[in-house]
Amino acid sequence: MGLPLPKPNNERYTYTDYLNWNDDHSWELIEGVVYDMSPAPSYEHQITSGGLSAQIWMFLKNKKCKVISAPFDVTFPESVKDNNKIINVVQPDISVICDFSKIDKKGCHGAPDFIIEILSPSTGFKDITIKKKLYEKNGVKEYWIIDPLHKLITVQILGDDNKYGVSKVYEGKGMIEVITLPELVINFDDVFASIKEY
Repeated sequence: MGLPLPKPNNERYTYTDYLNWNDDHSWELIEGVVYDMSPAPSYEHQITSGGLSAQIWMFLKNKKCKVISAPFDVTFPESVKDNNKIINVVQPDISVICDFSKIDKKGCHGAPDFIIEILSPSTGFKDITIKKKLYEKNGVKEYWIIDPLHKLITVQILGDDNKYGVSKVYEGKGMIEVITLPELVINFDDVFASIKEY
């Protein structure tokens, strides 16, 4: 029997609470504030996620880094180990992790090297603002925000000052290089080719 489901508004929660919620929902915690991940991702979201994951997986095959798709918990900051004190738990759409010491049975504790979030109407504002700030603060080296409806890719690279520089925005076509994974180039013609009108 899990704990009562989280409440919106002023309540603050920890990773311990999160692990004990007894339901089928997906949740995220950012600074202790709960965010409901429902409704389920759209067709466009899932096709985009699958296409990206497939290309990254093929590139990383037999290499030291691994790509992991949601649902998969990532907790911050890395320095906090007590579940009662962890107040940041997110489920990035796609994570690439090169330091396996961060991974345990529950997920990744600390920053993935590369994160991709795919925009949905219910999560877009959070991905562009709140999660961007969280990822920057915790040292995610490269962060992509992908808008599958408008076929746009926004790229953030962590600078030497541990801040994201000026965003680079690309049209979702042709080849786009992943800076943190040298020689990986994503073919967005292939990623978006399977999205059809219905």
